[in-house]
Amino acid sequence: MFQKITFTKHPPAKPTLIWDGTCGFCKWWKIRWETKTGDRIHFVPYQDVAQDFPDIPIKEFKKASRLIEPDGKIYSGPDSAYRSLYYTGNKKWHHWYEKYSWFESLCDLAYNHIAKNRSIYFKLTKFLFGKDPHQPKLYWFYYILILLAIILLL
Repeated sequence: MFQKITFTKHPPAKPTLIWDGTCGFCKWWKIRWETKTGDRIHFVPYQDVAQDFPDIPIKEFKKASRLIEPDGKIYSGPDSAYRSLYYTGNKKWHHWYEKYSWFESLCDLAYNHIAKNRSIYFKLTKFLFGKDPHQPKLYWFYYILILLAIILLL
């Protein structure tokens, strides 16, 4: 399980989402989030900036993404994604994560499972949304329609 690190003494000048640059799953979703947030957040692989945050162990960067804000506040794992969406005006996910302990626990468990099985979830992501994160397709919707048609024909 990833450690929730809440503060750094070495904050960036701009909100920065730090992710694993060697992970295909991470890159696909980083591009989606980058598309949504525009230039409001700086996205950078931990491999390029870990040394700028000596108070965060490298092993923790390997376990989970981190959104670090200019005031030094850190959001880890699923909340790094939810807090990123906060910058787009979508505040509900971050709000739920902070307000409901059951939601936080569920998200942390799911995030940890996905983090440990990234290659499987990368294949699933491409299967459900396509290879291009700039223009995801809703293939999952077509799969459901086909499945419903098969069920109705039986």
